[in-house]
Amino acid sequence: MTSTELVVAEQPDSLTEIEGSDYITMIIAGQFFGLPVVSVHDVLGPQKIAHIPLAPPEVAGSLNLRGRIVTAIDMRTRLGLPPRAQGEEGMSVVAESNGELYSLIIDTVGEVLSLPYDRFEQNPSTLDARWRAVAGGIFRLDERLLVVLDVDRVLDFGVSSSN
Repeated sequence: MTSTELVVAEQPDSLTEIEGSDYITMIIAGQFFGLPVVSVHDVLGPQKIAHIPLAPPEVAGSLNLRGRIVTAIDMRTRLGLPPRAQGEEGMSVVAESNGELYSLIIDTVGEVLSLPYDRFEQNPSTLDARWRAVAGGIFRLDERLLVVLDVDRVLDFGVSSSN
């Protein structure tokens, strides 16, 4: 087998697989999610978010990040999860898609996990359809499932989270 054949044989099926094995973990409504570290620009505490009239329900508004306007996405709404309790503030994970920055509003940020590629799995058919639409795959960890979010899918509002 030539090295060219080897590369073709191991070509990854998704962007998530290309991006590496380090994932920033986060909790959204008690559920465990991850994002490839390479797609994360910043992690921010609670931010002042300006409302955007006529925006889709997932768009919480916009925030100012060092002079740049960033669209804030409420991940609870995007994933079909219950809203935060009144007065409960979320954190922001800032990620980039198509040259634009987006703030994904989550509940809390966890740790960075280095996970071996051979433990990565495609989305199982038993995963909620709303989550399958925005996930690049999963890792089965000892105590729980880590759903790896694909930033481009999360931001594609043509992909419904209410399927």
